[in-house]
Amino acid sequence: MTEDSIAIKQPTLLRVIAKIFSYVFHPLFIPTYIFLWLIIQFPYAFAGMTPTGLFFRKITVFWMTAFFPAFSTFLCWRVGFIDSIFLRTQKERIIPYAITMIFYWWMWKLSLQKFTDQPEVLKFFFLGIGLATVAGLIFNSFFKISMHAMGVGGALMFVILTGFYYHTYMGPDIDLALIVTGIVCTSRLLLNEHGNKEIYTGLIVGMLCQALAYKLSM
Repeated sequence: MTEDSIAIKQPTLLRVIAKIFSYVFHPLFIPTYIFLWLIIQFPYAFAGMTPTGLFFRKITVFWMTAFFPAFSTFLCWRVGFIDSIFLRTQKERIIPYAITMIFYWWMWKLSLQKFTDQPEVLKFFFLGIGLATVAGLIFNSFFKISMHAMGVGGALMFVILTGFYYHTYMGPDIDLALIVTGIVCTSRLLLNEHGNKEIYTGLIVGMLCQALAYKLSM
């Protein structure tokens, strides 16, 4: 039985749910979710920002890490550089990886030089996702590593490391991150977008890049 036949036999409702989770937890949305999570869990870390400043910082994070990479990918599709907006082949992922890498590295530079009024942990987070895009591009030369797995894997490790940094018990948050990670990775398998190797490699890369960034930055 092939992977395609396994995917076809999945109940329609299950596939719909898997698609919803894949869209909601798209890797481009992860940085915005992380930023909002920090505001909820560590509001004192944003004490140096005015409400207006915090609002515009949220917009900046979303635009720089989600909107502009997505819009740039959309433009690449419209002008014919890639065949599908869903990036189902390794070749189609090369340009979006490079574009996203630029925006992630730029956010890291801003967190070091300009956005000094936000939590220190964002320095290693943005460095981590920048490293993940580099690693993803390298692995993409050999197989279609899962971007979704890299995203949720990195988010999971960030939650764990943030707990260490602030010396705070993060049990419920880690549990929730684990559940989301499991659901998202399972969804990608159910939709037959990736195989086990691509999922596991993505998870490991996402987690290791955050760990390395923490080691280098904190």
